[in-house]
Amino acid sequence: MPVLLGATAMMPPATAVNYTSWILVAFLFGFVVYRYHPQWWQRYNYILSGGLDAGTAFVTVLMFFALQSKGISLDWWGNNLDGCPLAACPIAKGITAPGCPVN
Repeated sequence: MPVLLGATAMMPPATAVNYTSWILVAFLFGFVVYRYHPQWWQRYNYILSGGLDAGTAFVTVLMFFALQSKGISLDWWGNNLDGCPLAACPIAKGITAPGCPVN
């Protein structure tokens, strides 16, 4: 279990939504489907896993060529994780930065 949980630190930056969905899908197919529909699991589980991985890679490449190569960028709330322009200001007394209020 520590190895499983420690491996999450090596994943790309992800939010709690990513981890929650991964755990939910893993539980659904690794426990529920395996326990109650073992024939389906034995026949289709690895095909489904490969299809989901290949679909993710395909859509990533498709979005790159469709959007980025044409100079189109998506502006959504997830691009600016900080959300507050003053969050980068120093908080120690005596240190000032342009555009930040003085302590």
